[in-house]
Amino acid sequence: MRLFATFRIAVLALRRNKLRTILTMLGIIIGVGAVIAMVSIGSGAKAQVEARIASLGQNVVQVESGSSRRGGVSMGFGSAGTLTVDDAEAIEREVAGVTGVSPEVYSGGQITYGNLNWSTSARGVAPDYLSIRDWKIEDGQMFTEQDVKSGAKVALIGQSTLKQLFNDEDPIGKIVRIRSVPVKIIGTLGPKGTSMYGGDQDDVLILPYTTVMKRLEGRYTTLRRVVLQTASADIMPQVQEQISALLRQRHRIQNTNDDDFSVRTQMDIAEAATETSKTMTLLLASIAGVSLMVGGIGIMNIMLVSVTERTREIGIRMAVGAHAKDILTQFLIEAITLSSFGGLIGIATGIGTAKLLASKMNWPTLVSTDAIVIAFVFSAAVGIFFGYYPARKASQLDPIDALRYE
Repeated sequence: MRLFATFRIAVLALRRNKLRTILTMLGIIIGVGAVIAMVSIGSGAKAQVEARIASLGQNVVQVESGSSRRGGVSMGFGSAGTLTVDDAEAIEREVAGVTGVSPEVYSGGQITYGNLNWSTSARGVAPDYLSIRDWKIEDGQMFTEQDVKSGAKVALIGQSTLKQLFNDEDPIGKIVRIRSVPVKIIGTLGPKGTSMYGGDQDDVLILPYTTVMKRLEGRYTTLRRVVLQTASADIMPQVQEQISALLRQRHRIQNTNDDDFSVRTQMDIAEAATETSKTMTLLLASIAGVSLMVGGIGIMNIMLVSVTERTREIGIRMAVGAHAKDILTQFLIEAITLSSFGGLIGIATGIGTAKLLASKMNWPTLVSTDAIVIAFVFSAAVGIFFGYYPARKASQLDPIDALRYE
């Protein structure tokens, strides 16, 4: 009951100077709102990257060929052509826990159908590829192992390429030409969306890897990448080690020499891709946190002014029986009330700002419950931290001196 009475007195004191109270809360409102909005932007970007990582499939391991150098410039992993079809077959045969393997080669060029043409990517893979990538077939069927062995001129077409060449026409059974090579469309792929690197995954033609190596390129004898899937996520590190040991043995790499390939699990790719988002989120939250601290300093400043203005009031309260702890509690409650109400308004402001950015600027935002709770708790903590000194100062005033204060 006594605490409630103290709270009521504190609220009445704040209501006497409404404009000053609102301006004091403004710093907290801006700080909390900025924290919520900035963290939401960072979390949205991170979620978008994670969704693109998930589009790779489940429990995926990628083995890329080594890096080559041209004119002193490193061309990156996948450019040296150090992997072979035999390497892919050895991984499937000898590495435990692997449920699917697909060699991967890339080509591209102008694809034509009737009087329409479109420049697209041609990706040579094995029948397991779509299962590994968790890529659905919308219509038709996947090519077979026999098609791979014979280098059959068959393909599945992605949604973006399909729209450019066929519009509303059914592509199944139709013949398209890529680099003057006639290819029969036997299936259409479901939509996959944007890749983790920002490319359109649906702008593609999927063919047997032997067709790309022998008929489109002719000179290809090596692979750019081997993608595989493990039985579970738990065994991915062990599979990664087994693949590295197997390929070092097959490529006769000495212990002191570096690998001429790269083995990365889906977790490695996700960590690397989300690191930038994590750093950005931390940076944005830190900047917003500074404004919250400035708001706390504003509370301390106003509370100190309030103590000076209400010195006589404090003296009267002490003269009629109020204890030092009652004065301390009153001023502390005033500071906490300022920061807490400011925090609640700031949360609403931050959520509104995040939704506005998402709708008007198409920024990916994700409002996190954790961020809301942390921002509110932090705002209340700011009130306690910055309000304690003025409250303590008020509680230590001498009643006689306070009564004499004009």
